[in-house]
Amino acid sequence: MSYDLTGKRVWVAGHRGMVGGAVVRRLEREPCDVITAGRDVVDLINQQAVADWMAAEKPDAVVLCAARVGGILANNSYPVDFLYDNLMIEANIIRAAHDVGVEKLLFLGSSCIYPKLADQPISEDALLTGPLEPTNEWYAIAKIAGIKLCQAYRKQYGADFISAQPTNLYGPGDNYDLQTSHVLPALIRKFHEAKEAGAPSVELWGSGTPLREFLHVDDLADALVFLLKDYSDEIPLNVGSGVEVTIRELAETIAEVVGYQADLTFDATKPDGTPRKLMDSARLHDLGWNDARPLKDGIAHAYAHYLESL
Repeated sequence: MSYDLTGKRVWVAGHRGMVGGAVVRRLEREPCDVITAGRDVVDLINQQAVADWMAAEKPDAVVLCAARVGGILANNSYPVDFLYDNLMIEANIIRAAHDVGVEKLLFLGSSCIYPKLADQPISEDALLTGPLEPTNEWYAIAKIAGIKLCQAYRKQYGADFISAQPTNLYGPGDNYDLQTSHVLPALIRKFHEAKEAGAPSVELWGSGTPLREFLHVDDLADALVFLLKDYSDEIPLNVGSGVEVTIRELAETIAEVVGYQADLTFDATKPDGTPRKLMDSARLHDLGWNDARPLKDGIAHAYAHYLESL
């Protein structure tokens, strides 16, 4: 069942994003030719443009990382953009992939596809078993549609289209804007700036007790290439480290990496969010991939890249 990448032309859609960039870096170690195309080359929301470009380039395989992404505020403010744009991107690429005879396609989902109150750890079987988290349901519904479209092409045409959804990601190419970033990059920036300023404390949102799982984006890319080569089934596989930490423990680890011990203060007026969010990645691990690096090592790598970007 393995898919040999030797000599294949692999299109990474969304190569300028954090995940797409990591997939490109990982595929450069494989004996394949990596294809990329920016927005100036092909508008992924335009069906005809995607069809024409795919017909001209004829990739053998596709890793579909392209998406409109954003935090809670953006999802709440622009529901049409997050639903329509993501539906169009994935539908255009998946259909064109079938039309031009792409041999293998990997669609990237998201952990937000699962119900808000799903049992923990969250297994793939939880999909469509309950209501979604309202703050990102537009994005989640689009991602679910992409997964189902891949399954539909498998069922109707026997297409080797697969899906995977990662846990919380961090690493090179992350967003460090304190207004829009996720908790790990935000804390890296906060501790670095506290160190530079000699500030006595660093503020965290909420109580610091919620449990979260984190995966370095380069480890995700390694898992995705593994799946591209060694997986072919309709089940959209979870990709996670299997390790969870409290937000307080995360902050303490980042403080150690940055080399600055500040007092932790907690803003109780800010939300904690879900008390626990852990992906069940047993299916992936049973296939043979379980190579997530230790969190402290990953944070050290991310912090080094952050310093380079200053």
